This record gives sequence, structure tokens and C-alpha cells, in this order.
Amino acid sequence: MKTTNKQENITKIGEIGEKLVAQWLVAQGWSILHHRWHCRWGEIDLITQQPGTMISFVEVKTRSQRNLDANGMLAITEEKQTKLWQTAEIFLAEHPHLVHLPCRFDVALVSYSDRPIEATPNDTIIIGKQIFYQGYYLTIQNYIESAFD
Repeated sequence: MKTTNKQENITKIGEIGEKLVAQWLVAQGWSILHHRWHCRWGEIDLITQQPGTMISFVEVKTRSQRNLDANGMLAITEEKQTKLWQTAEIFLAEHPHLVHLPCRFDVALVSYSDRPIEATPNDTIIIGKQIFYQGYYLTIQNYIESAFD
């Protein structure tokens, strides 16, 4: 029973991290086309578009502050990258009106804590600054554009 609750909590925190990154991307001028788009090959956390210029497939890794996998970066294995490529190909096949746009794969690394590390004076999301968001203290540690080819 505890394992299920722990897994549900990890999934919830992961979704919250994805929503935080989506909110940050919108503030940067991106549109969110899909959140958690999935097919037989896998799931892409966020599919975003910079209007008229580019599509970005975003993998979000949300980790506790005392993690052992470089804030989630070590979880982006070659196998994971292959699955993301396959999933993106199916997405583009189902959305042929987007095929003409350049595409890239981005990675967002988010950390969370249940207590504050530093005071955050407002709700502006800034990379490297902690913010209280949906019951957690979250920080977008890094946003890596074109994280892999």
C-alpha cells in the first residue's frame, strides 16, 4: 500500500513540475500544444510551439533536492532518447501541418522541496530561483535547449 501512495506522490510531483515548466514556457512566448501526449512508443511531457517558427518536444525531470541522478539528466538515456524520437515522429505524422517547422528536443530539470530554501518575493518563475507552486517549493534548475540530436 505504501508503494502505491509513494508512486502516486511521485507522479503528482512530476505533473506539478511539468505544469511549472509549461507556465514558464508560456511566459517566454511559447504555446503549449499538448501536455503528456502519448502513443504506443511512449509519452512526451510537453509539446510546445514558438508561433510560426519551431516545435519543441520537452522532457521534464522533477527530482527531490537530494537526488542521485544529476537532477534527472542521467535518466535521459540513449534508450529514452530513442523512445522520444519515435514518439515525436508519430506526433508529427498525426499533425502534418507542423511537419514543415524545425523541431528540437529540450530537457527541463526541476527540483522540489517541502520547505523553503530562500524567500521568493513574487510569483515570477526564474531559472535557478525557488518558487512556491501548488504546495511545493520548486526550482527550474536548468532548461537545456536542443539537449540531444
